Amino acid sequence: MLSYRSINLDSLAPVGHAVLLLHAFPLSSEMWAPQFSMLEKQGMPAIAPNVFGVGGSSVRDNWNFRDYIEELSTLLSSLNIGTVTVAGLSMGGYQAFELWRMFPEKVTSLVLCDTKAEQDNEDALANRRDFITAVRANGPDEAIARMLPNVFAPETYTAKTEVVDAFKHIVKNQSGDVIASAMQAIASRADSVDTLATINCPVTFINGKEDTLTPPSLAESMHRQIPGSALHLIPHAGHLSNMEQPEIFNACLLEHLEKTRHLH
Repeated sequence: MLSYRSINLDSLAPVGHAVLLLHAFPLSSEMWAPQFSMLEKQGMPAIAPNVFGVGGSSVRDNWNFRDYIEELSTLLSSLNIGTVTVAGLSMGGYQAFELWRMFPEKVTSLVLCDTKAEQDNEDALANRRDFITAVRANGPDEAIARMLPNVFAPETYTAKTEVVDAFKHIVKNQSGDVIASAMQAIASRADSVDTLATINCPVTFINGKEDTLTPPSLAESMHRQIPGSALHLIPHAGHLSNMEQPEIFNACLLEHLEKTRHLH
């Protein structure tokens, strides 16, 4: 079973619509705290699940995103959530593509944040394999040491130390094996470039302007391939734009939700 955080599910219709928030690697549903505050005030039902082994979700070895989306679909059905607006950031974006491929009838619209459609090239795969080996050996501190220099915009490290601390706290709560399993799922993901042409629901792209892991050029490229999609580049934000600039991110998300409200 997957653990999850949710709000306003008691206000769902018999088979209702909810906002589905898919978290980044190697984080948890906790990363969406600023968005939950906004959605709660708006009275919108929302759910943020945790991947296998994270935040109380059952541990599974050698899982892939298809396994996760199967489990997620079961969870949504058990909660009488028939359709979702999906917001996925980084790894969550990869999962959003997989959800669209497997269960397009459940997806009303997509918000793809700080993510990319391309599969990893050989250099990236080699880096991931090295990361997996090191994190299995040395635990979550290894993941923090390797990732922390690259995830945030420069000013976040100095002006928003509470965001940096939140990142460390979430990662420290996971085991090296759980982190490595999630990285393995990322490395084994399907390419989503061809998937872009199949997406016929409303799409919004949100990207940190100073994201070096999935730079704005990738969001701009995907935006050009999906006619009618929206693109928001957030200043003073790196790869975790929802945590770094929550007010701007929330405004972009709310604009998308208001524009697509009539679809469900």
